[in-house]
Amino acid sequence: MGCGRIDRRGFMKGVVGGAAGLAMGAGSVSQGKEGKRQEGEGAKILNYNSEMEYRRLGKTGLMVSAVCLGGHWKRVEVMRQGIGENRKAVVRRCIEAGMNYIDCSTGAEAVTYSRALGPERKRVYLGVSNAEHEPRNEDFRTARKLVASLEEVLSEAKLEYADVWRITCCESGSTHSFATSCEIVKALETSKKQGKARFIGISSHDRGWLRFMVEYFSALEVVLFPYTARTKPLPEKSLLESLRARDVGAFGIKPFANAAIFKGTSAPGNPEAEEDDRRGRLALRHILENPQIVPIPGLISPEQVENAAKAVREGRELEKAEAWELKELMEQSWAALGEGHDWLKQWEYL
Repeated sequence: MGCGRIDRRGFMKGVVGGAAGLAMGAGSVSQGKEGKRQEGEGAKILNYNSEMEYRRLGKTGLMVSAVCLGGHWKRVEVMRQGIGENRKAVVRRCIEAGMNYIDCSTGAEAVTYSRALGPERKRVYLGVSNAEHEPRNEDFRTARKLVASLEEVLSEAKLEYADVWRITCCESGSTHSFATSCEIVKALETSKKQGKARFIGISSHDRGWLRFMVEYFSALEVVLFPYTARTKPLPEKSLLESLRARDVGAFGIKPFANAAIFKGTSAPGNPEAEEDDRRGRLALRHILENPQIVPIPGLISPEQVENAAKAVREGRELEKAEAWELKELMEQSWAALGEGHDWLKQWEYL
């Protein structure tokens, strides 16, 4: 849909209420099966591993691993390694486990992961954003400036193109004017036409705005938003419904509720490591019950990568006792969220 067909009043009404009449389930995202059961699919899947599950990323057609690597490396200082050394070890284990997508939300992350991948770049889809020079910065709210921002990060990372360019938008996306929303989509479409991005999308912490954007702009192929083990769809006008109708791929950030589900620090030799690994798998297994979502945790050690891969191999449906434990764990995590991440509670429903 073009930007010239709606005024700001209509835009804001759309953000709040969403477009009506979307057919439930149209262009639905299919659930990936365990790789070892996908006869004949291995040749079509990048970095295929028979022990990994792969999911179709909406209308991009990409088959991505059921758990992928999120770009943020929070708490990585406890690993007592340099970032470059740490990321190389993590990326190496991701590739061994059959993971095939890495998401970079900042220019620094794109540069670091490009270096860590080296010749293995061809085995992984790379999602790129340059958040410092994207719409959260008011100086980067035109298509011209945004495309230049992408070119900047591709040049610094020595990348010819991004598999996915997903622009990092304001946490409260509805604070963007309609004109800015149009500029965002124009930049994305331009980059795709120029061969700088194979697929395009956005990220935000504003589900109402995301819902409007995917319903209004058919060019969007991928979205990123918070999705924890406590998140569940609204009975009506859910963002998930809009994604199914438009066949838009979805990556879930913050699967561990900003690490609030963990007891320990993730440092080597941490006495809480076994318990934290178990908690992490519980959360991922529950999230993976939703075939639309591909969680992208920010894993900071090869051991955490292995634990995430193990969650994929374990059964999806939690035992009754496990489900009850996870419910209590998430209630405790919600209460433990710091003031800076209290906003995550808004994502109990989508």
